[in-house]
Order: sequence, then C-alpha cells, then structure tokens
Amino acid sequence: MYTVAALYHFTPFADPAELKGPLAAVCAAGDVMGTLLLAPEGINGTIAGPRAGIDRVLAHIRALPGCADFEWKESVASVAPFNRMKVRIKREIVTMGQPDVDPTANVGNYVAPEDWNELITSPDVAVIDTRNDYEVAIGTFDGAIDPETKSFGEFPAWWEANKDRFHNKRIAMFCTGGIRCEKSTNYLLGQGVEDVYHLKGGILKYLEEVPQDESTWDGSCFVFDARVSVGHGLEEGPHELCFACRRPLMPDDKNLSTYEHGVSCHQCAGETSDADKERFRERQKQIALAKERGEIHVGPAAG
Repeated sequence: MYTVAALYHFTPFADPAELKGPLAAVCAAGDVMGTLLLAPEGINGTIAGPRAGIDRVLAHIRALPGCADFEWKESVASVAPFNRMKVRIKREIVTMGQPDVDPTANVGNYVAPEDWNELITSPDVAVIDTRNDYEVAIGTFDGAIDPETKSFGEFPAWWEANKDRFHNKRIAMFCTGGIRCEKSTNYLLGQGVEDVYHLKGGILKYLEEVPQDESTWDGSCFVFDARVSVGHGLEEGPHELCFACRRPLMPDDKNLSTYEHGVSCHQCAGETSDADKERFRERQKQIALAKERGEIHVGPAAG
C-alpha cells in the first residue's frame, strides 16, 4: 500500500526557486512521487510513497519558512498513484488570477466536517461547489450549486454574474481539500459578503470523518492521481480516466463507440479534430513501446 498525502499551506516564500532543489532531493531519497507546486504564496500538491519517505518529506516541509503548523490529509492507494516526481515553480499554488486575493489576511469561517450538514441544510444558506465542472459531475453535496466552471479562474466572473441570486444568504463553499476555498472565501469577503463559510479539510476530510449513513454527499470525489476518485472512508472509487481529456469515466463508458483508449471518450470525442486523434494514437503507440522496454513514457501518463 502507498501512503498518499494531499497538502497545501499559504505562507510567503521570498525565493521559491531556492526551495525547489532540496525539496526534490528529499522526495527522491524517500522514493516519493507526485507533484508539489511552490509559489511566492506557499506550497500545494499531492505526493505518494512509502510511509518513511512521506514522513521525511512532511518533516522537510514543516521546516520551511512559515510551515511549522501546516496540515495535510492522508489516504492510501493499492497501486502507485504517480509514476514520477515533479517540483514546479508557479505564480500561484492554485490559480485564481486575482492579485488582491490574500488568504493569509482573512478567510471565511471554517466549519468542521461534523458541523457541515447542519449548516448546509439551513434555509438561509446557499451552498456553492467551487470545483471544476467535470469534478462536480461525479459527486457533490445534496443541493449544492454548480457554477459550471471549467477552471477556478472563471469563478470571479461567475460570482459577478450571479451574486444577486444570493442576496440575504449566508454562503457556504467547499472543494476537494480546502485550498480553493481559502481563496474563494477571501475573494467574497473582499466583495462585501459578510457571512462566508467553508468546509475545513474539504470533501476529503468530510468523507474520512462523517459516517456514510449520516452523509449528505452524493457520488464520488475526483482526485488528481491514478485512483481518479474516492468515496466514503476514502475508499478508492470506480472511476477511470480518459487519457485524452483527463476527465473521469465509469467502466461502462469504455463500451461506448466514442471511446478509444488514450484517444477519445464520449465527453471529448467531438472536441478534438482527426489530426488531434492521430497525434493521440501515436502517443499511445509510444507509451506501449516504452512499456515493452520496461520504461516509463516521458509524456503525459496514459496507462
């Protein structure tokens, strides 16, 4: 079994590039794979590996400036969720594109998983899912509003167009692990919304702590690794990934005529040209050849 750690922490890094090399080295030493993003505003990512390796990386992160009290969420995977380690420098650790948003200044009221159901079933509360449309499609909380955004950067425009719907409402928001809500709640506070709440630890913490027979969650939660989705108790879900568009699929979706492994699925078959599909087929060919040689293809993982 592999230990999976999902983490983020907002804290000022004067020189994120200076932190990259040592962080990558400690990951390599511990056989840890995944992706970690460094930016002037902090760190974000998901990693997986043996228990000892994960502990070594977490200890290294705790020693970074301002990270002594950072939190993370753990789960397990039966197969390796990642096939390589990437440490990248970014402008933002989660891209919203709003330079005035600062989660270290103030955020909405945190709501513990055990208190979430009571809040979101209150008649004066509007519940907003801040994730992307393909994530919402496979699971969300009962009654939650789907902004139908394709990226987090679209959320401010969606709010501006829809804010009048929420007059005299308290706003409760949630996301996978909590990081988007750090920014979205700060954004709404900056827009003059007074009563803003968000699920502490995100959906992952809720699914971990709230018993299924008490849950208001419906479906699976999309995760950005080879498991694709998890359910209550953070058990691995039934979904697979379309390696052309990176959207989740149910196993039966692979029986549809629009599905071709690594090339198309029912969600993206009409979105790409014949030339695109030929390029994807060539990529799949190279992946298959790499597997025969016992190597890992250097391009996007496609199974």
